[in-house]
Amino acid sequence: MILLGLIFYFWGHPVLYPLKLLVVFFHESSHALATVLTGGEVKEFEINHEQGGYVISKGGNRFIILSAGYLGSLLWGLMIYAASVQSLYDKILMGCLGTSIILITVLLSSSYFSLLFGLMSGVGMLVIARFLINSYNDFLLRLLGLTSMMYAPLDIYSDTISRSHLESDAYMLAEHTGGSTILWGSLWIIISIILIYYCLKWSLVRQKT
Repeated sequence: MILLGLIFYFWGHPVLYPLKLLVVFFHESSHALATVLTGGEVKEFEINHEQGGYVISKGGNRFIILSAGYLGSLLWGLMIYAASVQSLYDKILMGCLGTSIILITVLLSSSYFSLLFGLMSGVGMLVIARFLINSYNDFLLRLLGLTSMMYAPLDIYSDTISRSHLESDAYMLAEHTGGSTILWGSLWIIISIILIYYCLKWSLVRQKT
C-alpha cells in the first residue's frame, strides 16, 4: 500500500513519465492484439511522446477491439502485479515481459518513436532481468503493474467523462453500438474499480500468508 501511495503522490511528476508511456503502449497493443485475435488486420500501430497513440485496423470484432484499449491496459497491470506477488521468479517474469514487448514492437510498430520506445523498454527489461537481483525485479514489476492499474480508470475518466466530446474509444463504441460516451466510460470505470479492489485485496492476503 505504501507503493500505491507513492504512485499517487508522484502522479504528476516526470519520474513516472516512462511508466505512463509504457501503459499507453499496453493500451494500444491491446487494441492491436484484439484485432488480430478476432480475425482482423493491424494497419498502423503508433504511440507518441505526448502519452497518446492509435491503432488503425481492418476487420475483426469492432466491439471487442474498441473495448480492449482501457480494459486491456488494466489487465496488463493486473497480470503483472498479480504475477509479481504470486511468483518467486520475478527475473523470469521481467524477461518474459521484455521479450513480449519487443515482439509486439517489431511485428506491429509503424512509427520511429513507437519502434524506439518499444525496443528500448523491452531491452531494458531484459537487462534488468539479467543483472538485477530478484527483489529489484519484484519491486519494478509491482510498480509497473500498479501504475498500469491506476492509470486505467483515471484515463477513462479523463477521456470519456470529463472530456466526453473527444473521439475516444468510448465515443467510437457509442457510435458503433449505441448508448453514449459517458455510459461506456462509466461502465469501464466500474469494471476497473471492481477488478482493482479484488486484486489488491487478494494481494494483501497473499502477503500475510
